[in-house]
Amino acid sequence: MVESPKTNNKTFCMSEYDVLKRVILCQPQYMTIREVINETQEHFKNEGIHIERALEQHAEFVKTLKGNGIEVILLPYHKKYPEQVFTRDIGFTLGQTIFVAKMATDIRAGEEDVLKQWLEDEEISYYNLAEELIEGGDVVIDRETIYVGLSNRTDQKAAEQLQRLLNQFNVIPIPFKEKYLHLDCVFNVVSSEVALIYPNALTKENIDLFASRYDLIEVSEEEQFQLGTNVLSIGNKKVLSLPVNEKVNKQLRIRGFEVIEVDITEIIKSGGSFRCCTLPILREDVK
Repeated sequence: MVESPKTNNKTFCMSEYDVLKRVILCQPQYMTIREVINETQEHFKNEGIHIERALEQHAEFVKTLKGNGIEVILLPYHKKYPEQVFTRDIGFTLGQTIFVAKMATDIRAGEEDVLKQWLEDEEISYYNLAEELIEGGDVVIDRETIYVGLSNRTDQKAAEQLQRLLNQFNVIPIPFKEKYLHLDCVFNVVSSEVALIYPNALTKENIDLFASRYDLIEVSEEEQFQLGTNVLSIGNKKVLSLPVNEKVNKQLRIRGFEVIEVDITEIIKSGGSFRCCTLPILREDVK
């Protein structure tokens, strides 16, 4: 199922940190907090979201991606999908295959169909994960290893299904405290050697596992609330991050990363940041 990129220049991903070439986003035209999904949304539910500001910030985000040579695809937005800006959750790309997720909540059910329609229009094949609950925010890929967060949105059966489908990969289920919504809100790989982690959400066993594989940057409680782990690596040790997460950004720079600061603080009120807002479909393998 996972093939060489040589036969297809439209889709290919084998990590979270190879050079990003094509990515799917969606403007936050109808973003609103209808059902609280995590502590960040809980905090901002009464304040609400300033749509015009969110759209301006999203446009700057898109401009930054394009300025780094990345093709940005914008899915059509729909009023009935208030969280559609978080395109990562509707799928993930592994090898040449785009896996379309099964959304766990009624408020997001149907977003998959918008993605599938675009894929069909572009004549891009995909695998529909319709059997078990899984969302892309819980899937973190590092070459032959796939970490799958076990949450309210992704269950053990989904991890087992992935392992059956992908027998050449090692699928590692990662339980974490469910209030943090998705794995990428508490753990994220930014290079083959470095990862971001919020240890309070994870088991000691998995913290030890990550520590044996990566140089871990620990994210504080304050910066986790500001989704400090949820950065986007675009390759060549370049990372998009929020200006307010100063400690995370400093630690990344100490390790030789170029941190590109973009303010999307209006968007994170709805519970997701850069990684949540992006569905990579093509990365250049720099192995």
